[in-house]
Amino acid sequence: MIDPEHRASLEEIYERARSCTACPLAATRTKVVLFRGDPAARLMIIGEGPGYYEDQSGLPFVGKAGQLLDRILASVNLDKDRDVYICNVVKCRPPGNRVPTEEEASSCRSYLDAQIKFVQPKIILLAGATAMKSVLQVNSSISRMRGKWLDHKNGAKVMPIFHPSYLLRNDSRKAGSPKWLMWQDIKEVRKQLDILLEEENKNISS
Repeated sequence: MIDPEHRASLEEIYERARSCTACPLAATRTKVVLFRGDPAARLMIIGEGPGYYEDQSGLPFVGKAGQLLDRILASVNLDKDRDVYICNVVKCRPPGNRVPTEEEASSCRSYLDAQIKFVQPKIILLAGATAMKSVLQVNSSISRMRGKWLDHKNGAKVMPIFHPSYLLRNDSRKAGSPKWLMWQDIKEVRKQLDILLEEENKNISS
């Protein structure tokens, strides 16, 4: 569980973000989109930015891509409300669902960094090229980087994965297809999360 002082720190971040006007996206947003899930989760998923449904609801990944993400998580018995904390690189919807600019991502970076700091995830999944490039500061394709474990400066294990919206456009489940590769990746994530939780339980009981 998140202790009261820790939760207060998160709420302070959220309040600052809700009134933020640091970049032009503030002028066209309906709602600031911060997170969904559990701030005490060991697993964090970072996406690109809000779309139409996210902008309306104030929650990330609630449209078709988000519904697919929930099914992917459920396929390895990960609860979307309890086992994961989901957020985006930018907290306001880019007009027309376009890719956020570097300026927009940079303006939002302090909020994302603060979320990572206070949630302290042990595993971070970067959904799509925008999240991968923003967090890892790499200029490579998601196809080349997905499924690889990397290290984050906070000590978390990081894996880039395909964005669910990309999977919606590629329906094949044949071996080597994006959906098949995602299945391999999420099984590996589940495996590493189980190892982590087992180690934590051993430390508590010792």
